Amino acid sequence: MELNNKLRSLRLAKGVTQEHLAEELGVTAQAISKWERGMTTPDISLLPDLSVYFGVSIDELFGLTEEKEYERIQNMIWDERLLTADEIYRTERWVDERVKADYRPADCVRLKADMYNHLARAYNEMAADAAMEALALDPKCYDAHAELNEGLRGFVPDWNVRNHYKLISYYKDFVKKNPDDWRAWMWLLDNLLDDMRLDEAEEALRGLEKADKTFRTPLYRAKLLWAAGKQDEARKVFAQMEKDYADEWMVFFEISELCVLQGDYESAIEYMKLAREKQKPPRFADTYEALAQLYEIAGDNDNAIETLEDEIRLLKEDWGTEKGEELDFVKRNIARLKKMK
Repeated sequence: MELNNKLRSLRLAKGVTQEHLAEELGVTAQAISKWERGMTTPDISLLPDLSVYFGVSIDELFGLTEEKEYERIQNMIWDERLLTADEIYRTERWVDERVKADYRPADCVRLKADMYNHLARAYNEMAADAAMEALALDPKCYDAHAELNEGLRGFVPDWNVRNHYKLISYYKDFVKKNPDDWRAWMWLLDNLLDDMRLDEAEEALRGLEKADKTFRTPLYRAKLLWAAGKQDEARKVFAQMEKDYADEWMVFFEISELCVLQGDYESAIEYMKLAREKQKPPRFADTYEALAQLYEIAGDNDNAIETLEDEIRLLKEDWGTEKGEELDFVKRNIARLKKMK
């Protein structure tokens, strides 16, 4: 439905005259008449007022399909570092309405979760910046260290805060109901291993073995062996994986992580380069992000900057990303590294 017909339909459904609507918006009745006849369109500054008055989103005014609105919200989350209160409210309302209408309910609620997590990451980064500013102003502002640590998701000394018991409990129940879901078994294993609940991880690994027949099973066998202090056995599993799955980039990504655990950053960098080279388009940015971090840890900021600049080219060439938060995040890291030189 075109905008003029949509406005007329909304006005009639609300049971108000053109004169009453004009008074509410601070325009003339003639202007309303021209809008509804398609002779002119409302000034863009009036769209939020029209949206609020009729209780619809601006996109609904323009008659976007549900699929197009879903895509618009997802792109907004990806492209914008922060969202306005109105954008958050509109997204929440749209999701709730789509769930009631049974339109992709799980996907829509997942979209809302994505929005909340995106905002949390953005505000954490801003919190870290503010904490560093406070410490620059006064190095004895001791409470700022806690804010900086939380903003950058640093180590939490309190076990009761950093353990994953709620997440583990959720996934234990989930895999009972969905035993063929290898992704869920992996999430469960990751959190069990991080909490050193190794007996339970051994049991979860048996579940993964039934659900998945790829490199993931030996990968988690190696991770479990490493966590149990059996590093030599873990290395043998990884070495065999390197032969059996020579074309699987994720294997080399994980071997790079093993090198990090051994403090061997030189080898970690070489394996991460292999992981990057073995990817096929469209390539993911994970290897670039990890490689840049490895270079920075090794004190090689020049190569870290070069890798992030390569990531920007990757995002443009493989994903068509020309603007938005994903690019801006990389650019902020480049600027940070350049300031350190």
